[in-house]
Amino acid sequence: MEILVNILHIIVCIAIIVIVLMQSGRSAGISGAIAGGAETFFGKNKGRTIDAILNKYTKFALAIFILTSIVLTLLLR
Repeated sequence: MEILVNILHIIVCIAIIVIVLMQSGRSAGISGAIAGGAETFFGKNKGRTIDAILNKYTKFALAIFILTSIVLTLLLR
């Protein structure tokens, strides 16, 4: 049981790292300054929906991470 929870925990850790790295930052940085005027209204809304979806996935992955952390703590006692 402990091995399965450990494997799930590692997969969730990697997923959190990937999801967070895929999200855009609060300020778009140099790429936002260069391409900021080129985006259309629809392009901006598309980006927001992708960020919203990634934000939802982040919350879901963090919930699983916390759950597996608690289970691992209880299993190691």
